[in-house]
Amino acid sequence: MTPAAVIREPGLWKRGVLWLLLLAPLFFGTYGFANGYTAQRDDVGSLVFGWERQIPLWPWTIIPYWSIDLLYGLAFLLPATRAAVDRLGLRLLTAQVICITCFLLWPLRFTFDRPALDGLFGMMFDVLMGFDKPFNQAPSLHITLLVVLWACFAQHASGLRRVVVHIWFFLIGLSVLTTWQHHFIDVPTGLLAGFLCLWLWPSEGRSPLFAWRLARDPKRWRLALRYAFGAALCSALAIHFGGAALWLLWPALSLLMVALNYALFGAAGFQKRADGRLSAASTWLLAPYLAAAWINSRAWTRNHPQPDEVADGVWLGRIPGREEAQNFAAIADLCAELPCRVDGKAYRELAGLDLIAPSSEHCLQAALAIEDLRRHGPVLVCCALGYSRSATAIAAWLLHSGRCRSVAEAVSTLRQARPQVVLGSAHLQALEGLPAPLLSTDGGVLHGQ
Repeated sequence: MTPAAVIREPGLWKRGVLWLLLLAPLFFGTYGFANGYTAQRDDVGSLVFGWERQIPLWPWTIIPYWSIDLLYGLAFLLPATRAAVDRLGLRLLTAQVICITCFLLWPLRFTFDRPALDGLFGMMFDVLMGFDKPFNQAPSLHITLLVVLWACFAQHASGLRRVVVHIWFFLIGLSVLTTWQHHFIDVPTGLLAGFLCLWLWPSEGRSPLFAWRLARDPKRWRLALRYAFGAALCSALAIHFGGAALWLLWPALSLLMVALNYALFGAAGFQKRADGRLSAASTWLLAPYLAAAWINSRAWTRNHPQPDEVADGVWLGRIPGREEAQNFAAIADLCAELPCRVDGKAYRELAGLDLIAPSSEHCLQAALAIEDLRRHGPVLVCCALGYSRSATAIAAWLLHSGRCRSVAEAVSTLRQARPQVVLGSAHLQALEGLPAPLLSTDGGVLHGQ
């Protein structure tokens, strides 16, 4: 279905107007307050790289720079449901809260002196400087709003219009530098803040703000603390060395979010979708961690990259690449942290956290999903390595379908097929908690019940 074919709920423009009546005064009020308050402080620094002096001043880019104000209002005409309108409003509200908070806690000043400009462009700059001051820098609110609005407009455009959307929003992003409104540090920090808004209010599923639960598993807390320590270390190195080391703030944020997933949000915090991909927000926010996780997956399985058949067309292996997935009609995916190539195959997302044993309920869910997927043909059950999470799922299927009569027999069957399988006491305990398979009147097993 194309964006134009979507049927809109009635009365959405009124809901959009209400959001704008809330957001517009909040935007100007908080932005003006942050500007005025920071202008009176004597502790405002700057963070600028020497190469930024080579960035040209292109006066014409004030047009795309200003255009974001118009797009801000027009965006509320696009969503087709009340939920989508509210999600856009909450994203924009969150952007304002994040950026204004950062402006007050970490004030920075823009340091370039812009020459006097004439004509239409000069007038547009004069109007801008009558309201804007050089203090609200990192993260750039302009860039943060750009990410939110770009996602909105791109979602509702197709074909040539989608190409135009991408080009224009790219020009808006470029304009914060070529109008000499922001230093470079403001751009990547603004991008991260924008993607954080998308992550907090996802297009699919509940917001992490309403879905968190304190982990009860001590191992989850130990892993959360390790990732939190990595985040703190990266942050300390970035602040101490400065310069190019500031890029370490990206992996710092990435590791902090992984720590929060282990402590609070669970596998849902990675926002893996029904098509096997992670949300765009998770992909960008977690990119350093995701790259390391993929390298780790390939390094551990380099000597045995191929999957192994366990029984009756059910195979066990690592998260597949394109070539590895070609021989399967269906995929059961137990990996939360890495995307999975589906390419039109039957697919079930059963994500679990790495190094954490699943619950008995999760095992049962996986067993039923595997049996259901078998009707499509050969099934690949996978996780990052194909050693633990996916192995537990197949063990659950072997037990629940009656192919194995005990946990020990299921584990033995797995290890005969794939000797690298690693199942700890917590995995075995979860398997022991599975309900017994149902038997037919002739004593046979009713598979897939």
